[in-house]
Amino acid sequence: MSLLVVGLSHRSAPVSILERASLSADTRTKLLQDTLAAEPAAEGAVLATCNRIELYADVDKFHAGVAELSTLLAQHSGVGLDELTPYLYVHYEDRAVHHLFSVACGLDSMVVGEGQILGQIKDALALGQDLHTAGRLLNDLFQQALRVGKRAHSETGIDRAGQSLVTFGLEQLADGEDVETWAKGKKALVIGAGSMSSLAAATLARSGVAEIGIANRTLARAERLAQILTEPGGTGVSAHAAEMVAVGDELGRADIVVSCTGATGLVLTGDDVAAAVRDREAPLALLDLAMPRDIDAAAHRLPGVRLVDIESLAEASADAPMATDVDRVRSIVSDEVAAFGAAQRAAHITPTVVALRAMAADVVTNEVARLEGRLPGLDEKQRAEITQTVRRVVDKLLHAPTVRVKQLASEPGGAGYADALRTLFDLDPETVAAVSRADLNDADVKNRGRV
Repeated sequence: MSLLVVGLSHRSAPVSILERASLSADTRTKLLQDTLAAEPAAEGAVLATCNRIELYADVDKFHAGVAELSTLLAQHSGVGLDELTPYLYVHYEDRAVHHLFSVACGLDSMVVGEGQILGQIKDALALGQDLHTAGRLLNDLFQQALRVGKRAHSETGIDRAGQSLVTFGLEQLADGEDVETWAKGKKALVIGAGSMSSLAAATLARSGVAEIGIANRTLARAERLAQILTEPGGTGVSAHAAEMVAVGDELGRADIVVSCTGATGLVLTGDDVAAAVRDREAPLALLDLAMPRDIDAAAHRLPGVRLVDIESLAEASADAPMATDVDRVRSIVSDEVAAFGAAQRAAHITPTVVALRAMAADVVTNEVARLEGRLPGLDEKQRAEITQTVRRVVDKLLHAPTVRVKQLASEPGGAGYADALRTLFDLDPETVAAVSRADLNDADVKNRGRV
């Protein structure tokens, strides 16, 4: 089995396609279930953010896997396969590992170095674990990606190379002015109460806004976020919750609006925005971080309105970040990809080695039993000494070959050593498979506790 990723992102597809291809939480669940039902895939995980949709799978056939995963993405995204295919990219084996590690470090983000992607990778792994679609390979891969991302942020200045999408978006709205100076004393409205919206609310509070309204379909979540912002130890900003039906009134009072919901249609139409600015003199700043978009693009053309959305952020983020930090992160990724590949190749041969040692132990047990039948006069001490001697001989004979074969298997091109061992010692394939299943169950229990 081999790792395959098929996906599309802001680098490969226009925003219009990404908007249409976005996946709801329920759709991601169905996509993973259908991925495992597909013949070429044994494991599956989906990484879906505002600017990328990627399907990871452990497949036994490359071409069949690409065809199946592409078809599944088209079916569940609602974008026809012929229309979607030109924007899809494919990574296989080490290139797939390199891609995810680069994503985890923020190298493939719209704003290089942003750290929110780590939380999204963690969510993708948690969903795969909950649905039991992430087995040993994807558990190991995503766990390692999280560690690589954290290492990149702790050992380099990649955080300085880029900012969070929220901060970057506010900087675009401020249009060259210091964000804190620009935001100080203004009234803000945040639409949505998820992780991105929470980050936006906290960022606005730190920037010095006077008041924040939180609007959400579930009022309780909006109330909780408002409470967090105002409670002791929080930001200290004045915050209140509002139902979505009151968004029009909230919009009329706001100076800054940040919207990031999971809605499939527009949250603010052009007419909504036009009504909000009709009788006001102060400009209205809109930041749309949703995919698909929450705010009608027609708001761009309204006088007194400045709208920044995912598409304009992509254009503004074209400036090169700090090259030294990016180069250091790329070096970390390369090292980690090599280490991950070596570990996976070594792990691949472990069940065969375990099965070989189990077969040797059975041979020792059988031969000692046969010896006892021929020499019934042996006392307990003699039998124990003979048994221990035979076991030592077998262990010494197997030690050097099994240690060496693990070393060789960890090197590029070492996958064939497991097959060679099975052939040379005529090992039962079912015995090897049983060891693999036992290891997988143990790994699943261990990994589920680490997310």
